[in-house]
Amino acid sequence: SPRRGGAACPSAGQIRAAFLRFFEERHGHRRLPSAPVRPRGDPRLLFVNAGMNQFKPIFLGTVHPRSELAQHRRVVNSQKCVRAGGKHNDLEDVGRDTYHHTFFEMLGNWSFGDYFKEEACSMAWELLTEVYEIPRDRLYVTYFGGDPSLGLSADEECRDVWLHLGVPASHVLPFPLKDNFWEMGDTGPCGPCTEIHYDHVGGGRNAAALVNQGNPDVVEIWNLVFMQYSREVEGNLLPLPQHHVDTGMGLERLATVLQNKRSNYDTDLFTPILDAIHKGCRAPRYQGLVGDADVGHVNMAYRVVADHVRTLCVCISDGVYPGFSGAELVLRRILRRAVRFCSEVLQAPPGLLASLVPTVVEVLGDAYPELTKNVNQQISDIINENEAAFLSSLERGRCIIERTVQQMEPSTHFPVEVAWSLYGNLGFPLDLIDLMLEEKGISLDSAAFNELALEDAKRKAGGLQAGQPGNTNTHLDVHSLAWLQSSSVPATDDSPKYAYTLGQHGQYEFSPCQATVLMLYRDQSLHKEVGAGQRCGVILDRTNFYAEQGGQDSDQGYMMRLGQQDVLFPVESVHLCGGYVVHEVTAVETLRAGDQVQLFVDEAQRLACMTNHTATHLLNFALRRVLGDSTEQRGSHVTAEQLRFDFNTKGHVTVEQLQQVEQVVQDLIQKNEVVHMAEVPLTLARRVQGLRAVDEGYPDPVRIVSLGVPVENVLTCDSEAAMQTSVELCCGTHLLQTGSVEDLAIISERQLVRGISRVIAVTGGRAKEAREVGHCLAMEVDSVSLRMKQRITSIPEMQNLSKEVGQLTKVVSSTAMPQWQRKELQTILKALQRTANTAIKKLELQQAEKAAQILLAKYCNQSVIIDTVPADSLSILMKVVNQLCDKSPGTSVLLLSPQASGEVLCACQVSKNCLPAFSAADWAVAVCAQMEGKAGGSPIVAKGSGNAKGIQGALTTALEFAQSKL
Repeated sequence: SPRRGGAACPSAGQIRAAFLRFFEERHGHRRLPSAPVRPRGDPRLLFVNAGMNQFKPIFLGTVHPRSELAQHRRVVNSQKCVRAGGKHNDLEDVGRDTYHHTFFEMLGNWSFGDYFKEEACSMAWELLTEVYEIPRDRLYVTYFGGDPSLGLSADEECRDVWLHLGVPASHVLPFPLKDNFWEMGDTGPCGPCTEIHYDHVGGGRNAAALVNQGNPDVVEIWNLVFMQYSREVEGNLLPLPQHHVDTGMGLERLATVLQNKRSNYDTDLFTPILDAIHKGCRAPRYQGLVGDADVGHVNMAYRVVADHVRTLCVCISDGVYPGFSGAELVLRRILRRAVRFCSEVLQAPPGLLASLVPTVVEVLGDAYPELTKNVNQQISDIINENEAAFLSSLERGRCIIERTVQQMEPSTHFPVEVAWSLYGNLGFPLDLIDLMLEEKGISLDSAAFNELALEDAKRKAGGLQAGQPGNTNTHLDVHSLAWLQSSSVPATDDSPKYAYTLGQHGQYEFSPCQATVLMLYRDQSLHKEVGAGQRCGVILDRTNFYAEQGGQDSDQGYMMRLGQQDVLFPVESVHLCGGYVVHEVTAVETLRAGDQVQLFVDEAQRLACMTNHTATHLLNFALRRVLGDSTEQRGSHVTAEQLRFDFNTKGHVTVEQLQQVEQVVQDLIQKNEVVHMAEVPLTLARRVQGLRAVDEGYPDPVRIVSLGVPVENVLTCDSEAAMQTSVELCCGTHLLQTGSVEDLAIISERQLVRGISRVIAVTGGRAKEAREVGHCLAMEVDSVSLRMKQRITSIPEMQNLSKEVGQLTKVVSSTAMPQWQRKELQTILKALQRTANTAIKKLELQQAEKAAQILLAKYCNQSVIIDTVPADSLSILMKVVNQLCDKSPGTSVLLLSPQASGEVLCACQVSKNCLPAFSAADWAVAVCAQMEGKAGGSPIVAKGSGNAKGIQGALTTALEFAQSKL
């Protein structure tokens, strides 16, 4: 076993292995491998950020009873965790200190309904003091000190366990809810926790006053959570039927303790990586400096690069690649932040980041074998490709910042428009912009920047529909068009938008484009010059930007003047008006007709649109194949995120038809058909048999898109090739092979009006994620179904199950998942809800009948029955009253039922023989008024509620009221 101190400190690998071995061999835990850092079926999480994520179904009770997960009782593992983006986000703090990380390892042991506080604390103390030999006088433990507002007393059981283990009372400390009560979310499992803290200084001092005070000398090393409550939607806490233990100890922090270090970066988890960085750059060796002592941020750069390359290796090996949304976008920002520090601060040549991959694999590979399975080269290639793309942007961005700073007045904020351009067009994470400005002693007006971001989000969310007239800077008015044509200004040549090829490694390569500004358009008039800061439309002689048309969103990107690489003109949207392509641009500097510009399309957004447009053609073909040739397109809209397709139909599309449509599309994707495109005369195109969408107003010549069959083949006389594949007239941009679509999932289908249906679909990674979520929800529904079949005799238990069905119904309705699967699950859930409601009514009737029998025997043949009875709800109490009156028609009944909450329920029914003198509503009002409550109803039946303090007076009033009326 590794032991603290001495000449030969334990390695991180030994520390990790000792933890796993201790729980596996000494205490009978099952050792599990780490889950991937990409969460499975949990759209609310970007990354796995804690060891317990994979066990959520157990804690929530949604685990399938026949699954392997449900069999676990004692488990131990070392989990890969990433905290960057979302609720737990350490990205901007990494590098500034010596303990924040984006990737870390969480050592944890769990008990699922097995052992609890005494065993958990005992095991933890044994491991720390006997196996790791940490001096006991340096350890402090905290426990939950209670919360009167929640009715929770102090966790004295936990305190006593620690005292019994020999921890001095001065080292056992109570703390409030925010420190020592753990919750999974706003609702769900929760409970008190106990933390173990370590004093780095020691020397016999008492450091109790420094615990939980943010002091770097006294740090938390282990958190033991005791899940014993469930927080309900109403906010109250109920005891869990099964108690669980969830513990987590960061390996990096534990290694600092056992290796006698004060910084995580001084442990052997990081030193090999820091050494490799030093060998590959021109900076001095890492010294562990922070703050003002770290001149030039060199040590910060070492920490950023060492941390981020670990995160990149782990994420890429788990299938999360740098991208443009969700976790992929966060990883892209991590990579770019690392590249920037490599290049700007450490003065390293390109490729340093990728060169560190083998070192990371050497450090972590034994614990996480997926890092060693032939992915080294793949990780390096992905890092190098993204680095190359960013370095060119970084150099351009640095020039822009330098030039802007030189032109600024002293002591002013950096222009927010320029920062927004860096963020939106060059992909600069905001914290990088802040850092680069911070180095120059300049700040950014964050409020103004956030306002721009909000405007952009609103524009994207509530933007104009395709083809709808928009703002006055992009849609040329009739007079301006006439002037352009009469002045012989040539129409824009936009053929370069189709100039792209497939590289040898399957990546798309887009050709550059150079153009001349012909005219500028602003406020419904043409101009030859537009000043800085103004938004305008730019008309070019040629462009590679795709203008919004054919249901496809326009490209975005930026343009630069030739020879002026440090000024970007962001292109926010592109529109086609009378043959002229108008680029909506914010002029960072004065822009003039005659300026020569170079155009840069946002390639990721373009590729996503290409993917979804080609997928739209596949979907159109599949719908006709499954629903019949009479199925016709009625509209479509293609964005980078999803595709929307409207079509005529005789009724709702069935579950089976949706599955068949997806299967037809899958088959075409698997065949990896070539997408053939060619321009042909419209008259020739109209002869093609089975050609889709020939009734729209297309320009002549028209562009034909054919999947798998060359255009010349479908044009030959009597050819039926177009009947067997997708052939359409289309001006959009498309993939060159169908295999790049990867996957398609229809996530919504509904009727807009009678005879017209709309489907929404996603492709690629989004489709895969939708299927994973669908699979997880199907397992949850299956679990509820199995529990529903069990013999449940408890009304609260059945009500909880009914509530769970209701919550699942909401999640299934609102979550992106395959529509066929949503419909299946909704049908099952609807039946389950009916079953639950029927079962609850049956159990309530049974309970009511039983109570009524007891009361009938007690008050045999009496004209009035007034009493208190136990009842779980007002519904049950009312049923008891009804049963009594049915069995004894001449009897008037009023029953009270005290509840645990302090409320008293009231229900009554008056015999028809006593009407109209005796009113149930008046009776209930009089009784409930005695309990400071309210009531209402009819002359025959009524109900209400009040406070338990007045129950005796209420019973007396009930009898007196009845006697006065009878």
